[in-house]
Amino acid sequence: MSMPRLQSFRGLYVITDVVLKPGRSHLEIVQAALAGGARVIQLRDKEAADADLLEEARAIRQVTRAAGALFLVNDRFELARAVDADGVHLGQGDLPAREARRRWPEAILGISVDDERTARQAEADGADYLGVGPIFATQTKGDAGPAIGLEQIGRIRAASHLPIAAIGGIGLANIAAVGAAGAEMAAVISAVVCAPDMDAATRALAAEFAAGQARRQAEGAC
Repeated sequence: MSMPRLQSFRGLYVITDVVLKPGRSHLEIVQAALAGGARVIQLRDKEAADADLLEEARAIRQVTRAAGALFLVNDRFELARAVDADGVHLGQGDLPAREARRRWPEAILGISVDDERTARQAEADGADYLGVGPIFATQTKGDAGPAIGLEQIGRIRAASHLPIAAIGGIGLANIAAVGAAGAEMAAVISAVVCAPDMDAATRALAAEFAAGQARRQAEGAC
């Protein structure tokens, strides 16, 4: 993978959800998140058909490209390819990572993991980054499982060289701790999607996460 794309694995990672806040579209969420400084966008919709998401996904591709942000699609491999997304994020029960890498060699491939074994396997299968979580308890994703805690970020970092996007229950009160724990990215859903002012919420989250990362650097953590 090219260095510019690798350098994009940093900062606030916003995942869309139109069920949490009815009346807000994926595109509206993305536009606000980008205005607030999000560096990575993931389109996530567990209900709509690919055909119903196609035009909106194309629009999201345009605005993320203009903003210089990465655009990933959750699970929907063919939709991601159809709209020329930067890549796809897959869970443990989705299309196998090795098969996704074979079918789309140039894509950014993110894989959800929760322990050292799954992290090592994801790296061996060709993942570009790891979605690690749930760090804290969350009700946003019903299948997320129990919280694994901040300490697991360090354990997974020791097991894999891949960048980490921490996810699960992350909000303004704890996002700095996620940065201080060593995650390159902090993935949020409800903290942005459910905020009265999504732009302002994104800015505040990004600033807190950066502060946590700066604290880690100042303390000399590797």
